[in-house]
Amino acid sequence: MSKEIIQLEPQCIWKNFSKLNAVPRPSKKEERVIKFIMDFGRSLQLETFKDEVGNVIIRKDASIGMEDRKPITLQSHLDMVHQKNSTTDFDFDTQGIEMYIDGDWVKARGTTLGADNGMGVAAIMSLLESNDIPHPPLEALFTIDEETGMTGAKGLKGGILKGQILLNLDTEEDDEIDIGCAGGIDVTATRSYEAESVSKESIAYAISVRGLHGGHSGIDIHRGFGNANKIMNRLLYEGTEEFGVRVSHIDGGSLRNAIPRESFATIVVKSDLKKEFENKISKWIHEIKQENSIIETKLEVSLNEVEVPDEVMEKSAQEKILKAVYAAHNGVYAMSTAIPDLVETSNNIARVEVKSGKIRIGCLTRSSVDSAKMDLANSLKCAFGLADCTVTLSGEYPGWTPNPNSEILEVLKVQYESLFNQKPEVVACHAGLECGILGTNYPEMDMISFGPTIKGAHSPDERVSISSVKKFWTFLLHILKNTP
Repeated sequence: MSKEIIQLEPQCIWKNFSKLNAVPRPSKKEERVIKFIMDFGRSLQLETFKDEVGNVIIRKDASIGMEDRKPITLQSHLDMVHQKNSTTDFDFDTQGIEMYIDGDWVKARGTTLGADNGMGVAAIMSLLESNDIPHPPLEALFTIDEETGMTGAKGLKGGILKGQILLNLDTEEDDEIDIGCAGGIDVTATRSYEAESVSKESIAYAISVRGLHGGHSGIDIHRGFGNANKIMNRLLYEGTEEFGVRVSHIDGGSLRNAIPRESFATIVVKSDLKKEFENKISKWIHEIKQENSIIETKLEVSLNEVEVPDEVMEKSAQEKILKAVYAAHNGVYAMSTAIPDLVETSNNIARVEVKSGKIRIGCLTRSSVDSAKMDLANSLKCAFGLADCTVTLSGEYPGWTPNPNSEILEVLKVQYESLFNQKPEVVACHAGLECGILGTNYPEMDMISFGPTIKGAHSPDERVSISSVKKFWTFLLHILKNTP
């Protein structure tokens, strides 16, 4: 545990965050962090139990004199997005996150930090173990698998929670109070292909796309960040059209909810086209870097000669899949007509994998309007279908419809303005929060979301503001003290 980190204020949060970050907690592999939280609750002699899907619930009685207040459910998710730079040697399954301080920010060394949603978890832990913080009856809900399907929230049955108010601590701007979010659906295209042998008169290259921002495929989708899969596909398509490039393999992106930062491919070209091809691809790379120069200042695209592979994709399959990825929409699809400056519908082409006779393309489509979400998903389904892919739509989850008349919203607005002498931004977000799903089984629960400022979530650039954590903690304590 870093002594430098745990000495930050408020020490209770940074101590618990450090302990949490020592526990590997990838989505769908939460056994260790579930045990960690269960042991934590039991060590405090609080009512602690796990539901049938793995969510952990811990309850704490109200402070003296606050027994008649509405019970509050504090909710955060235990899993984190595991992303690292290709040059970083790190095993998420066995190692704890390596943190350091950079000015007002806490960062991780070449990996995601886990502030999303570890700061919320750490704050709830701090409340549960405190002896001097006034609060109404508290119920902590630690959900699992938020980042890869929200199966924890989906699996939570009605009748388990006792809270009348839910505070979701998973928003990432400390001046915002969130009252709505987008729903999502996974679009996955697969097909097989026959491999063809490589001509003896061939030369092979490894192409790599690196250095992009990446980030959260909901919150950051409007920022104009480059998509490594789209950039790679552009180079492969142009190379195929002009030089008859043949593709041996592609490995681009990783997680569905992360804008892809890197992509790698191995290609084959006829030997007698070597000089002309290298000159032309250098021109294309220069053009792409110029187009992205304002935002993607660290973009690197390299071409290196490598050993010629034994096989490449059959020509027909290659042409169809490159055209499909080119045609498939990526980025913002529509802006909201109901809420100014809110992205309504978007898609992230998150993963492109071609190897050993198999093609797999993964997308995450989001929208605050269910019909628009399905419209874009069907558009993608058609594009990939034209490439003879089998397309599945899965993992659908609902959005969270804003309630501007929420009672707890009024409490938060009043407390924020009195504490910080300014009005908060009341917003809906394009990310997926669990409130919409939880609301299906708990429709009477008054829900709100807020949190500290976190930048670069779902990428190795993830960082959390130290001063913002202090602000968030102050705000949270005042909310608990002043709830009805």
